[in-house]
Amino acid sequence: MRVFTATVDGGSFAAAADRMNLSRAMASKYVAHLEARLNTRLLQRSTRKLALTDAGLAFYDRCVHILDDITEAEQAASRQSVAAHGLLRLTMPVSFGNLHMGPLLSAYLKQYPSVQVNVQLTDRRVNLIEEGIDLALRIGALSDSDLVARKLATDELVITGSAQYLRESGTPTCVADLRRHNCLLFTYASGGDEWTIANSAGVSQCVKVTGNFQASNGDLIKEIVLEGTGLMCQPLFLCAREIREGRLTRVLADHDCGEVGIYAVYPSRKYLSAKVRLFIDMLANELSSKRLW
Repeated sequence: MRVFTATVDGGSFAAAADRMNLSRAMASKYVAHLEARLNTRLLQRSTRKLALTDAGLAFYDRCVHILDDITEAEQAASRQSVAAHGLLRLTMPVSFGNLHMGPLLSAYLKQYPSVQVNVQLTDRRVNLIEEGIDLALRIGALSDSDLVARKLATDELVITGSAQYLRESGTPTCVADLRRHNCLLFTYASGGDEWTIANSAGVSQCVKVTGNFQASNGDLIKEIVLEGTGLMCQPLFLCAREIREGRLTRVLADHDCGEVGIYAVYPSRKYLSAKVRLFIDMLANELSSKRLW
């Protein structure tokens, strides 16, 4: 595995041989034996260059993680200090990542320069095991699984609209008023087109809303709302800045529109690597007070 990853990183058997202190022929033989054992081709060879096959790319990603784990296990066994290093693969929702994670990721990279971070921004639920992801940042209800989840923070849901929309369509004064408004929906919201809202007395009411637009990305919904098209019910982290700037107005502000949990999700609690553990600790510290937004 070390020779194979060195070959991919260096782009040639010669580069891997130099790095591993082997002959070029021996480096090539190692990879050939690996392919024979797996009964699949990992590298396409030509006189000019090597190229990963699809199977090779997937195997390379897993090898990087496995070799990192071996290194940390050896360090722990020999009582050496375990420092954060290697490749950290993350996935997180698009809006949250774009709006709030840049400064935190930058601070992490500066503090742990031996770590390389790869972030996948997506609102779909990624299969962490199949895609070789170390950690997912997830917002909202979690599905039952064998994954480990640590709750980092809770954020409130708020209903907002632009001044233009509220001027033209009126401002809802009770939950029932939402039925006659254009309510824009987030595709992955657990409640779908049913919003559960509690009044100041704590009495909850579920209202079925309708609208002419839905999307799988909160930023796009926010932009449509800012243009005066309708109302949205989204986490405060998505629209806190626009509310402060007066570009969006909270509707039914004295009501409780619910909340969403923000979680760190990872495959296993056992042998959690330093790079993952330290990133989770940083997340928990930064998000606990919601000071990011």
